[in-house]
Amino acid sequence: MAAKTNFTPEEWNQILESVMLSGMAVSAADPSGLFGILKESMATGRTLLQAKADPSSNDLIKAVVNDFESGDGRQAARNQVQARLKGVAIGDMKNKSIGALHEVAQLIDNKAPNEAVGFKTWLRHIAENAAEASAEGGFMGFGGTPVSDKEKATLAELANALGLAA
Repeated sequence: MAAKTNFTPEEWNQILESVMLSGMAVSAADPSGLFGILKESMATGRTLLQAKADPSSNDLIKAVVNDFESGDGRQAARNQVQARLKGVAIGDMKNKSIGALHEVAQLIDNKAPNEAVGFKTWLRHIAENAAEASAEGGFMGFGGTPVSDKEKATLAELANALGLAA
């Protein structure tokens, strides 16, 4: 049973950050304009809400969702993301995000092994929801591909970084 107290404050901020980075990796892989980015970020928020109501969410997921409900938790996640991505070009954001997710996967494997697979699967689910939130290509929201080839490749990279089957 993992909780916030199992981690140092710095480690906990990395875990909080991972929620945002999982969606951002997909968004950065194939940017889909302002409305696309908004839809993808809203998908991350919806996934957080779903996890709160899901009785199968493990204790680590519930602790993260709890922290995101507080202003302090959201701010800590934002600050961590901003510090990590400061000065990073949009083209490098995907790789930087995936690298950070790999670090979090290792951290959780070491400190919360019973919740690790569930948490990492949840991070992948966040990324998948972000990828499916906005069609790529098309015109003014019509047509296009639900998930682009670049997003599919990024989802596979993300799964690999988390130590999950693609």
